[in-house]
Amino acid sequence: MTASIYNPATQIGGETQFFEWVWQNQTYSVAYETRGSGTPVLLLPAFSTVSTRGEMQGIAEQLAPHFQVVAMDWLGFGQSDRPPLNYCPALYRQLLQDFVRAHFQQPIAVVAAGHAAGYAMQAAQQPNLFSKLALVAPTWKGPLCAMGAPTPVRDGVRELVRSPGLGQFLYGLNTTPGFLKFMYRRHVFVNEARLTPDFIAAKHQITQQPGARFAPAAFVTGTLDPVANRDEFLTVGRSLTIPTLVVIGEQSPPQSKAEMEALATLPNVQSVRLPGTLGMHEEEASEVAAIVSPFLRA
Repeated sequence: MTASIYNPATQIGGETQFFEWVWQNQTYSVAYETRGSGTPVLLLPAFSTVSTRGEMQGIAEQLAPHFQVVAMDWLGFGQSDRPPLNYCPALYRQLLQDFVRAHFQQPIAVVAAGHAAGYAMQAAQQPNLFSKLALVAPTWKGPLCAMGAPTPVRDGVRELVRSPGLGQFLYGLNTTPGFLKFMYRRHVFVNEARLTPDFIAAKHQITQQPGARFAPAAFVTGTLDPVANRDEFLTVGRSLTIPTLVVIGEQSPPQSKAEMEALATLPNVQSVRLPGTLGMHEEEASEVAAIVSPFLRA
């Protein structure tokens, strides 16, 4: 399949390549990019309607002088293929494990944002896959789930957005530049001055790729939640045997921040608090990298 191409500003400044990944007897192209040299570090962007590896660009710039930085677009997002699959946690768990095993000969360090943190934590239970975890504003609960929408409602919304015609219309309403700016201002960025017309236009362009609605519909409705509840989230956290750092955004929404704080209380987890909210890996990239870099090099 041919991957979608969009504004190069959404990349991290390296060479774009594609991993040909087989899922249920079909092959899909997964975009990734490499920058710098040295010990490898994998950067995993947060799941969102506008998810791309480009949101990790600021962190990549800070780490590239010391590491070989690899950033990946999840299937269904960014520059990767966006087929109309029934996206689910099992797909992304397998993709992450297969990507790492295909590209790295030794356990690697991972910097994961948002929902990607949950998938990285689960993958870390596999032997000899990861060496360190840096989890930036880690979350596990999708937007409609966090709002308290019952499962039948969330399932109905997902199927509506997946449907032809009406689904594309509903998706379009929820990805207008005005709505994207509203969502960023509400819980993604703290500094509204960063939400320039050019910034919002670039984010909007990401939503306009063929097949763009399918994976985001799964994320928004909680279908991609890596765990079912906080107890399961913390059980995964307690199972970690590698060095783990949690970066908590001080201005994160109360529910999300409570999950970050709960994870930070585990005895095997280091934590630090910085200004920022759910998009702090992009908005406060320099500050996050300044904390993550020495942790990775220790």
